[in-house]
Amino acid sequence: MFGGLQTMWVIVLFDLPTDDKWMRKDYTHFRKFLLEDGFRMMQYSVYMRHSSSEENAQVHARRIKLHLPPDGEVRIIKITDKQFGRIEVFYGKKRRPIETVPAQLSFF
Repeated sequence: MFGGLQTMWVIVLFDLPTDDKWMRKDYTHFRKFLLEDGFRMMQYSVYMRHSSSEENAQVHARRIKLHLPPDGEVRIIKITDKQFGRIEVFYGKKRRPIETVPAQLSFF
């Protein structure tokens, strides 16, 4: 909780075709959009963004829907900060810490 608000994580998973030049261009545009909207790469084709509230998470989900590429599959998952904290991350057999909440929230 942050100031009485439940913080959320928006996770975007996508599998986009890259068979030809135009499909690769669509892939690149979608990926660049995610980065410009504040998402960070969690792993290949999985991006995440911290949101200050459920309402803010919905705003980013709507933005993603407006920028969907014409082909491929995109999934949007919204989870609470507490749920995110339960993710177990491994690199090989070694456990790694999960990503941390950004140090400062931005208000626009």
